[in-house]
Amino acid sequence: MNAELIEAIKLLEKERGIDAEMLFEAIEESLVSAYKREFDAKTTENIRAEVDRENGEMRVFLTKTVVEEVEDSNSEMTLEEAKALSEDFELGDMMEYELRPQDFGRLAAQTAKNVINQKLCSAERERIQNEFSNRIGELSAGVIQRKDRREVIVDIGRAEAVLPYNEQVRTDGYNFNQRMKFYILKVDEKKGRPIVYVSRSHPNLVRKLFEQEVPEISTGVVEIISVAREAGSRSKIAVASRDENVDSVGSCVGQRGLRVQAIMDELMGEKIDIIEWSPDIADFISNALSPAKVVRVDINEDDKAARVVVPDHQLSLAIGREGQNARLAARLTGWKIDIKSEAQYRAVLEEELMSRFEQAVDETAPDDFEDNEEELETTETDME
Repeated sequence: MNAELIEAIKLLEKERGIDAEMLFEAIEESLVSAYKREFDAKTTENIRAEVDRENGEMRVFLTKTVVEEVEDSNSEMTLEEAKALSEDFELGDMMEYELRPQDFGRLAAQTAKNVINQKLCSAERERIQNEFSNRIGELSAGVIQRKDRREVIVDIGRAEAVLPYNEQVRTDGYNFNQRMKFYILKVDEKKGRPIVYVSRSHPNLVRKLFEQEVPEISTGVVEIISVAREAGSRSKIAVASRDENVDSVGSCVGQRGLRVQAIMDELMGEKIDIIEWSPDIADFISNALSPAKVVRVDINEDDKAARVVVPDHQLSLAIGREGQNARLAARLTGWKIDIKSEAQYRAVLEEELMSRFEQAVDETAPDDFEDNEEELETTETDME
């Protein structure tokens, strides 16, 4: 047992970074408490445990004060009892001697095992908390381990992570041993242990995949301005170049589309539109509605709203299936977007013109009527 204890402590220090001296001290403290509990000692103040750092031998010592008359046998002994051990003792001396109760070996072994397990669990909790708290917002490769009710348990290397139901994507599958990349959401505690939560549906998963796949983004030459995503179906990503000689969209697409294809493969075929960002909001909105071609954009700065006109035959394309293209463009730009075909736009213009005309007539009619009345009265007076 003693040799195994030393070996276990050395291994924990090397593999898990747990300080060996801290483990020795924890075993000594627990040994004292265990001794008191097991052998019904009234106090632990005068009990000391010692673990040999070389061979792992565990010993317990009791300290007593030499007195003339014993009042507490747990902490005191008579001079006669002390002299029986050594003639050198005098009244008031402190005498420490080793206790060797029956079954102490079993107690020592169990105590050491419990302490090591506790410290191991504590160190593991602390390691996970520290390591993954610093990685929130990053990517992590993982392997699907199992499904637990609606959650998916993922091996992400030095920890197991939880993929909640609302962070899953229906097209992913999540089969045993399936490898994929995850976005680290947060680290929370559950039943006293840290839990790493990951996502496959977060828009930033797309952002991080582009940062990983496109060197121009990771070096800062190309910047991701915004991302809009409907996970498992389609994403739009707006990019801008800080170097006029670098094509932001082309950098993300890659030669023969290899870069964007790699990301789409990771996302199980999710479509990705790469949009060129523009400081001119009308141009940005036009680009965001790709693949549709935009004829006109009317901006309402106060309401942060835009009316967009597209060719009649591209209205469905601009809006997208179930409105998806328009929704993603609105999220990407941060503007409300109202899409009209050219025919609809002409009808709206005619309606607006008619409305203005009627309003103008309403505003001028009362004054004209009063003028006519005055004119009529004057004429009647003249005739009389």
